[in-house]
Amino acid sequence: MSLLSMTKTLFKSIAHGPYTDLYPVKPRENFERTRGSIGIDIENCVFCGICSKRCPTGAITTVRNDKSWSIERMNCVQCGYCVEVCPKKCLKMKNEYTTPELKKVKDEYVDARVPDNEENN
Repeated sequence: MSLLSMTKTLFKSIAHGPYTDLYPVKPRENFERTRGSIGIDIENCVFCGICSKRCPTGAITTVRNDKSWSIERMNCVQCGYCVEVCPKKCLKMKNEYTTPELKKVKDEYVDARVPDNEENN
């Protein structure tokens, strides 16, 4: 390689600036259609269980009697099938990734509304 071609490359690099992002300082922005993690609006959920039946990995568990919904984040493959089949559209695919964990995490959501049988008493 000649000295002239190396000098040309050097000046081109200096004029352009860095070709990479400074990751810890400037985090990368996610794309618009990034499939990151599943979120739920628990107030609108009817606990039908269709999402748990459609989940290919069995990461979602729905208990109608307890009015609870849970997801094991490490088992979820972010396919979005549960979001497609939800009749009330209370499941959403977030545009952000789940934070890394050292052990398996199970996120549990319980409906805080008063059950119908306690309302009438």
